Amino acid sequence: MSDVAGDAGPLTAGGTLASPPLKTWRRIELWCELVLLYIAAPLAMFWAVQWQRVPVFIALLPAFFIAFILLLGDRNFRLTRELLTGFSWRALAGIVLVFTVVGGATTLWVTHNHPSWFLEFPKNRPETYQRIMLLYPLFSVLSQELVYRTLYFHRYGRLFGEHHWIAISLNGLLFGFAHIVVASEVAVIGTVLGGFLFAIRYAWTRSFWAVFIEHTIWGWLIFTIGLGRFFFSGVSNL
Repeated sequence: MSDVAGDAGPLTAGGTLASPPLKTWRRIELWCELVLLYIAAPLAMFWAVQWQRVPVFIALLPAFFIAFILLLGDRNFRLTRELLTGFSWRALAGIVLVFTVVGGATTLWVTHNHPSWFLEFPKNRPETYQRIMLLYPLFSVLSQELVYRTLYFHRYGRLFGEHHWIAISLNGLLFGFAHIVVASEVAVIGTVLGGFLFAIRYAWTRSFWAVFIEHTIWGWLIFTIGLGRFFFSGVSNL
């Protein structure tokens, strides 16, 4: 499956400097880390948001700081390299094409099947909508991409060797699982698909900014056309 990333070997991050072989004890340690960060942590966030009424953006911060510390403390990773890795016009064209086709179809589905949802957020709560549009990329997308793409592929990509599609598929599933925090089946299913898309994009580009941009525009679309109800359903303190 090495063709996904364009080369052989483990699927790593853009900021990865080296990918040394894993000894058995280290492999076990990394699997335990993965389970704690991507399964136990979302369960804890679900409890904090749904039972303690902690705002979603705030609940994301501990995972962001853990990822930040793990990356900064890793001698085989450079954050500056990760953030300075760009992407090609071809990759940008791919982002635009997928967004135009799939996003357009999604918008048409909403306007045809649920016309009352369309633009209800910007119309009925314009100030909150503007605040979400501004804060979503800075507090939600940035932390999610750092945790689910950069950290995941740098630190845990080695666990899958050259089986890139397994790493990508698990990434999509874990990304969807993280959205149990909003208590919506639609959100979980939608973010599994979105996570799969973002993981493929990252595998092709190794660019944090490529997936940051793609993730941001999809989030903006969802909030604008009326599907945000599923991503923040039941969270009364937003």
